[in-house]
Amino acid sequence: MKAKQKVIFMDRDGTLIEEVNFLSRVEDLRLFPFTNEALERSKALGFRIVVVTNQSGIARGLYDEAAMHAIHDAIQERTGNAIEGFYFCPHLPDAGCECRKPRLGMIDQAQADIDIDMENSWFVGDKALDIETGIAAGLRTALVRTGYGRETENNFELEPDITADNILEVALDPRFG
Repeated sequence: MKAKQKVIFMDRDGTLIEEVNFLSRVEDLRLFPFTNEALERSKALGFRIVVVTNQSGIARGLYDEAAMHAIHDAIQERTGNAIEGFYFCPHLPDAGCECRKPRLGMIDQAQADIDIDMENSWFVGDKALDIETGIAAGLRTALVRTGYGRETENNFELEPDITADNILEVALDPRFG
């Protein structure tokens, strides 16, 4: 029997990459300067990286799935294929779907693909809904102050396990791992 895998469920915009409202073009994609080091450190700690991202710009008609996949391909290229998988919700916030964070549809999809050790896995993001998603899934959680994190860090009903300036600081935190 294969051992369960530790996973970091990571938000995309504002966490892994710079926040661009409704990112639709590869030309506008910017990795944070610490992204690759954070991913390398996380992988060295035995984590697999999974991106979970709400992408309502698809339902809004601002871009299509092909544009989003091109951005994900560019992220893979720029991170040396460090991402295990990308899971996305293309629906509007009020669509009532099961995949949109803070619902657990994308987590469930990842669990169908990877035998995940949920007890030792994390959810890392820059919004309250990321922390809510992680807690609802039984994961440890980390809030980063990049993206919307600084604006929302004091507006939580549920506290993250770690609050840090960015994903590299999370990866270097002794509680992480």
